Amino acid sequence: MTRIYDLAMTHTLDTDDYFIHQIQRLCAEARLNFFLIEPAWVELFYEHLQTGRIWPRVLLNMHSEHHQPEDIFHRLINLAAAKNSQVIDPPDRAQAAFDKSRLHPHLVGAGISVPWTLVVPRERPEGWKLSAEEQSELGQPFVIKPAMGYGRKGLVLDATSEADLERSIAAWPDNNYLFQRRIVPRERDGAPVYFRVYYVFGSVWLSWWNCFNDHYRMVTDAERSELGLDRLEEIIRQIAALTGMTFFSSEIAQANDGEFVVIDYVNDQCHLLSQSAHPQLGVPDELIRAIAKKIIEAVQAAIRQPSPVSP
Repeated sequence: MTRIYDLAMTHTLDTDDYFIHQIQRLCAEARLNFFLIEPAWVELFYEHLQTGRIWPRVLLNMHSEHHQPEDIFHRLINLAAAKNSQVIDPPDRAQAAFDKSRLHPHLVGAGISVPWTLVVPRERPEGWKLSAEEQSELGQPFVIKPAMGYGRKGLVLDATSEADLERSIAAWPDNNYLFQRRIVPRERDGAPVYFRVYYVFGSVWLSWWNCFNDHYRMVTDAERSELGLDRLEEIIRQIAALTGMTFFSSEIAQANDGEFVVIDYVNDQCHLLSQSAHPQLGVPDELIRAIAKKIIEAVQAAIRQPSPVSP
């Protein structure tokens, strides 16, 4: 007999008890059967899913390593998708959106403002160097980042030549790397005009995010009107339509010329440490509550649909 869960969620260090408790509370109120997949028993959950002893209708992926096929959470997400669980977001879609080298040309083609970028494969011809034109477009210094990187791992902010690629490779081995013109956000009241914008099943939230000290603050209605921040919502809705993603965040800076530039394209496993527990690094609690509520509403809508048959 198969034990069915309405919602299962993988656990991550980028969330804390506040978000988990919000999900648990809302599931209880909605009479949804919930299971939290902790690292301690992910192997057992995988085995039981593989053998048909358990099956989640919906699986919320808050932890899997897209760049590591052998990672147990990565394998779990792919297995759940193969077993017809509704994964938020489906692994093929999430990996295509998360890979900056794959997504970048699509953003450019859609007219979304991004830094000037050169995609450089790890395996390059011997003696490869940047051309004079490429050096001019990149400027000095420029940024190097792994295509599948996150959390600043492998990020080089002060690159001056192709030789700096080795610094990124040493910190984060990857197949492709992005060489990008460095975008310096304009300042307002001594802080960078830099945002983290959240898209969750059609709803959008705007948060200030200080890229120098990691502090979050919700955008007020007055700021949204004064600074023309409706444009941020337009941009993230474009990205959602382009990628098919339902739950992600993007980092967007405003340059000195007033243009909004997308710096980090799609974060599909959102950082959701709470501000009450982590005042300097945490996401505002009100935002976490709103995101959790929207996710559970989406789960309710999903399970009202005819249930797919697990293989």
